[in-house]
Amino acid sequence: MPREGALEPEPQQDGTPDSARFSALLEDSAEDLYENAPCGYLSTLLDGRIAKINARLLGWLGYRREDLVGRRTFSDLLTVGGRIYHETHFAPLLAMQGEISGIALELKAADGSRLPVLVTSTVKTGGDGAPLLIRTTVFDARDRRAYESELLRARQEAEGERERLKRLNVILQQTLLPPALSNVPGLDVAAHYHVASADEVGGDFYDLFPLARDRWGLFLGDVCGKGARAAAVTSLTRYTLRAAAVYDPEPAAVLGNLNTVLTHEYNQSDPRFCTVVFGLLTPDGDRGGFRITLAGGGHPPALLMRADGTAAYLPTPGGQLIGVLQDAQISTTTVRLAPGDTLLLYTDGLTEAHTAAAGGRYGDEALLDFAAELSPTTADAAVTAIRRLLDTFGTGVDDDTAVLAIHVPRPTSEEPPCTP
Repeated sequence: MPREGALEPEPQQDGTPDSARFSALLEDSAEDLYENAPCGYLSTLLDGRIAKINARLLGWLGYRREDLVGRRTFSDLLTVGGRIYHETHFAPLLAMQGEISGIALELKAADGSRLPVLVTSTVKTGGDGAPLLIRTTVFDARDRRAYESELLRARQEAEGERERLKRLNVILQQTLLPPALSNVPGLDVAAHYHVASADEVGGDFYDLFPLARDRWGLFLGDVCGKGARAAAVTSLTRYTLRAAAVYDPEPAAVLGNLNTVLTHEYNQSDPRFCTVVFGLLTPDGDRGGFRITLAGGGHPPALLMRADGTAAYLPTPGGQLIGVLQDAQISTTTVRLAPGDTLLLYTDGLTEAHTAAAGGRYGDEALLDFAAELSPTTADAAVTAIRRLLDTFGTGVDDDTAVLAIHVPRPTSEEPPCTP
């Protein structure tokens, strides 16, 4: 007697109970599922001959069942490249592992067209473990191939755009630097600009230019930020410094004029500032050498490497960032460059570089020690040594770095050899 609440098959109008109809439906669905599944099925004998194939795969390939079953092998359905891969990789791995999945191949349809597919195969074994046949599931990968092709095209376009942007950044960066430094009689000059990333324009800058027959101006600095806006500020800064030096070459006055321009131009809605050092070079009369007056606006101090092998930072205390305050305090210092002396200006991308050995930043003390080992040196040798130092940091240099070195040569017989 059925328990209370159990469901009894309800008889249909033709007298067939639901259970019988459901069983028939299951049998019909199993066959229909095989033939019209959303993927292709085929079974092959161990020699590769097709023993069974479903209607879905036949439809994709445009074959009749009698064209393939017992007459063709799975390998016959592959393109030339697919056959080679099947013989050298697919079949051996399947024999070793008993299963292989997700292999991308191309099947050749009856009309000669190609069908990209993903193939999974398993070896069916008997009760004794001996292999009987190979069952293969085939997934249509046309949509996936189209998606991958579109993705590849988009990636190639993006890479092309990035390369164009890099070239534009290089050109823009070059316009922010002097094509060549002025020739100063009795002085050797060298400079270098180290680009940390080709994807963005940096804000470092430098220049050396004549002001009168026996007077030259030089500057080196770093604008806050990167990219197009920083480049615009860099351009404005460079031309303002040169124009201000013509009007009044005193270094403190030059930086004062730059500070006025930047605070008026940017301080309202989009503050922009920079660190900068400006120098005024004049020959030191009959004594030989040069005198240089430096004004610092929040910039790292210059390094002086003497002919006697000593090295020290030039003090420019109290200098404030240019472009922040309308009455920024600007400090100055004057020093004589004797024959054999070298003055090095640099931006903080050098001292703030990451170093694994030190466990942090490179730092001012490390740079001073480096300069002491380098001294005495020449402008070219100093810049070459800094370039090699930057290369040792690798990706640790995350900010652009500009260096400018000026050197008063000694008589040729006295000049020390260049540092390797």
